[in-house]
Amino acid sequence: MSIRALLEQEEHRRLDPMAAFSDCSKGRPVPEERGEEEVRTCYQRDVDRIIHSKSFRRLMHKTQVFLKPEGDHYRTRMTHTIEVARIGRTVARALRLNEDLTEAIAMGHDLGHTPFGHAGEAALSECLGTQFCHNEQSLRVVDVLEKNGEGLNLSYEVRMGILTHTGAKQPETLEARIVRHADQIAYVNHDIDDAIRAGILTNSDIPKDLREILGYLHKERINTVVCDIVETARRTGQVQMSDQIHRAHHALRDFMFDRVYRSPIAKSEEKKARAMLQRLFEYYMKHPEALPADFLPQLSFGGMERTVCDYIAGMTDKYAVDKYSELFIPSGWNVRG
Repeated sequence: MSIRALLEQEEHRRLDPMAAFSDCSKGRPVPEERGEEEVRTCYQRDVDRIIHSKSFRRLMHKTQVFLKPEGDHYRTRMTHTIEVARIGRTVARALRLNEDLTEAIAMGHDLGHTPFGHAGEAALSECLGTQFCHNEQSLRVVDVLEKNGEGLNLSYEVRMGILTHTGAKQPETLEARIVRHADQIAYVNHDIDDAIRAGILTNSDIPKDLREILGYLHKERINTVVCDIVETARRTGQVQMSDQIHRAHHALRDFMFDRVYRSPIAKSEEKKARAMLQRLFEYYMKHPEALPADFLPQLSFGGMERTVCDYIAGMTDKYAVDKYSELFIPSGWNVRG
């Protein structure tokens, strides 16, 4: 018996009957032969495919909330992704659900995020004349854009988990529901931490009633919500927060929108970022020959707007600034007399 088969057998012995079992996956868009010497389950393979992808590596150079922060300790999309994965695996382990599936969804959930956070998302929405949704773009990255148009050919459960980590469509697996919660837990709490570091907030600014319910410190707030989800799931069978914690966490998120996400300090450069990406979009629409060579074949089946959108959405913050400077800002030159 192969190692993979032993691991699949172990899942059935160890995990809750409601877990998503690796050998019960609905499969991949393109069927693959499972070699007898395979040592990984399908979800473990998906984690590795995502981590080794170019789009995953680019997350380290995409900002979370603060655009081009001066300091080494602010979150990026990469650190956010890792925090989501760790919170997700903690909950999945406590509930005896599939940790590998949870990790795969978490690692892939933000691959489609634009440069400059939600400012980039807003810019591309205006350019396209329709809502650009990073969860849909994340699915497009793993299905179409990675590996020069081949995609990563991920398992159905991972792909749908990536798509439903936000938005109206609800997750199909308990593991995907965990990631949906873990994403919210991670960003609200680490954005508080970053806002305090930036001098926008102090801990005492957080409403006292919310601190009393959720905790006074970063680690306490995360622990409170994680433990609440686990306890509520064990009691009800549903991966969700209790009513009290849900109300408090939602109120904390509203507080962050009022004091941080829409604050003049955090958004001081957002208008510039949006204008820069819109101008890049307009340029490449008029000059498709300036697109990288590996994007040109996509023009034949993706169309001009979609191809330009994919290119800009995949940019890191620095790459977008460098391209803008190259195209629109005069370079220095010397005149010899």
